[in-house]
Amino acid sequence: MACMVARSGRELQRYDDMGRRQVVGCIPYRFKNCSDGFNGDELEVLVITSQKGQTQGMMFPKGGWELDESVEEAASRESLEEAGVLGNVEDELGKWNFLSKRHGTFYEGFMFPLFVTKQLDLWPEKSVRQRIWVCCFSFCCCTMLKSLICHDIVS
Repeated sequence: MACMVARSGRELQRYDDMGRRQVVGCIPYRFKNCSDGFNGDELEVLVITSQKGQTQGMMFPKGGWELDESVEEAASRESLEEAGVLGNVEDELGKWNFLSKRHGTFYEGFMFPLFVTKQLDLWPEKSVRQRIWVCCFSFCCCTMLKSLICHDIVS
């Protein structure tokens, strides 16, 4: 049985040697089910809204890595809390540093693929988030195009 309450607070939050908050995220994915009931070869990824809604764009689940859990457990927990999915956390995709828009401080992030084995109807942040499965190819093309357009406008 999955926990239906999201963790909150910073008491157990991990920080790196430079004082950056450590966060963990997942890219939940599945292979699209075909009408014949078999898995097809179209890869889909699950994206979610910010707690503030779609005006902030779509994103992958991520959040704080806490002292009482492994990095993989944190990745799995964030996917459950924010997106309502369970699955198998796979090998780390990479680590990155980024600036928090809200706090103006740097964070250290770790990202993992999550092969989704179960999608829940109820999850801790259902009332504040929407989730949507998108074709990975379409999502990547749209994201790349947006990045190119924004780069051209700024340049």
